[in-house]
Amino acid sequence: MDISTIQKYDTKKMYETYDLWPKMAKNEYEKQIADIEFGEISHVVFAGMGGSGAIGDIFSAILSKTNIHVDVVKGYLLPQTVNSKSLTVITSVSGNTEESLIVLKHAMKSSSKIIAFSGGGKMEKFCFENKITHKKIEMKHSPRASFPAFLFGIIKILQPFLLIKNEDVENAIKKLTIQNKKISSLNLTKENSAISLAKWIDKSPLIYYPWGLEPVAIRFKNSLQENSKIHASAEDIIEACHNGIVSWKKETEFKPILIQGKDDYIKTKERWKIIEEFFDQKEIEYYKIESDYGNILSKLINMIYFCDYVSIYKSILDKVNPSPVDAIDFIKNRL
Repeated sequence: MDISTIQKYDTKKMYETYDLWPKMAKNEYEKQIADIEFGEISHVVFAGMGGSGAIGDIFSAILSKTNIHVDVVKGYLLPQTVNSKSLTVITSVSGNTEESLIVLKHAMKSSSKIIAFSGGGKMEKFCFENKITHKKIEMKHSPRASFPAFLFGIIKILQPFLLIKNEDVENAIKKLTIQNKKISSLNLTKENSAISLAKWIDKSPLIYYPWGLEPVAIRFKNSLQENSKIHASAEDIIEACHNGIVSWKKETEFKPILIQGKDDYIKTKERWKIIEEFFDQKEIEYYKIESDYGNILSKLINMIYFCDYVSIYKSILDKVNPSPVDAIDFIKNRL
């Protein structure tokens, strides 16, 4: 693979935006922003679709180690548990996502505190007219490519109750920079593991993940669908051991990808060994993606960075432009 081939199919140069992910994260996190006082918070609702929804998944994983109850809404309605100690965080990179705008209107009628993030659009206008706290973050190329700008921009504002230390964020960005040198378009060599995995995917991927790394698996599935234009599925590995694993009894058009954490729960690690033994006995080819050691934010964002690059390289190998999402546009135009 060479840069001219990438440019031939990636006509909108999505890869260039991905090459800038570490810089985007750093710039958003280092911006000087006035503190926002949220008061007592015991419940947070993250609402958003697509890439915005993936941001909610990451915060849910981070807050799982705290006493704050978290709901992630990928749809139209707020949970009935919303009250005056709830914070509803609504994200729409474009600012025009129908589901997110409807959630925003429902949140207005509740006792919940509200903050919205978008690149402008209808959401910014609605928040201004209704005196709702809104933070504008510039969209880069497309909602999915803007992921680090929105993630680290939101972290900057919500950090007081996220219990994320400055050094954790700085470490995540540092590792993102190291990762960039290994998998970006600046290293289109045989040592680029993202290209290697993209070449390995010749059937529909079935992505297995443990609790805690679900945001990576869901984002990987979504990116393969949007960028590579291929079918992909994701399953919790523990749950799959009680049902999905049986489907490997016969020939299939799927290939398993195992997303593993180096500090997974001890029983989960035991399960991974058994699953690998099972696949080996059945002569089922599989691919492992292992997290690095480190804080949860660093692990999640760096694995997502790797998997997103895989989806772009897969599109180039299949001679497909990663940017257009015609089917999504078809649906949006009829809403």
